[in-house]
Amino acid sequence: MKTMKKPLHPPAPGVVAPARPEPAGPSSSPVGRAPSRGNNSTTRRASRLLNTRGQRQAIVERNTTESQIRIALALDGTGTRRIHTTIPFLDHMLDLLAKHGFFDLTIRAKGDTHIDDHHTVEDIGIVLGEALKQALGKKEGVKRFGTAWVPLDETLAQVTVDLSGRPYLVYNVKLPHRRIKGFDLYLFEDFFQALSTHAGMNLHVNVPYGRNPHHILESIFKALAKALDQAVSLDPRVSGVLSTKGSL
Repeated sequence: MKTMKKPLHPPAPGVVAPARPEPAGPSSSPVGRAPSRGNNSTTRRASRLLNTRGQRQAIVERNTTESQIRIALALDGTGTRRIHTTIPFLDHMLDLLAKHGFFDLTIRAKGDTHIDDHHTVEDIGIVLGEALKQALGKKEGVKRFGTAWVPLDETLAQVTVDLSGRPYLVYNVKLPHRRIKGFDLYLFEDFFQALSTHAGMNLHVNVPYGRNPHHILESIFKALAKALDQAVSLDPRVSGVLSTKGSL
């Protein structure tokens, strides 16, 4: 694995710079959404694309006055994960995403949750989206599309993704209750918007029926995992990228 030297001078705010290498392993009508909020003036990002043993990996770090987040993602993994966001229910959902998508995922995040969980949840979506985009590289050979239906008792969720480079979110989810142990479940729409925008991904999330809000969110994240697993998979029949335009 090639290593990159640390810059002699720190980058200016908002400038992408290399991060120290780190393995990703152990531990109701459709509405299009506008892109999520960008960086503020104190944002500093660090990112690095890794090509260890042919694997598609990326590390992305984002530090602002509102949150400090570091994510290591390996697409060609086994579902190994180490996740700590200081928000237990979010940890649970991201754990499902890694396990059922066979992604090796390490997340370390903290933020101003004493004010609200919003900044941390949305910013994790931003960083995860950027890690996914970087790990995909030029998207050569990937299947591009993925879709999955996942049941959980009385609930059924359907998620479809297109790694098109065009961010768009359709989110048709009705929750009978807004909170689980004080956590605001409405924040997941902001998470998915940030993920879609920064991954450059068309993302459709639909739940035709469901009663238990825990079941609804769990089935969504499992469906997202299976859909992404399909979309990022390599297909030997694909020459270059799967687009008549020749680029994604």
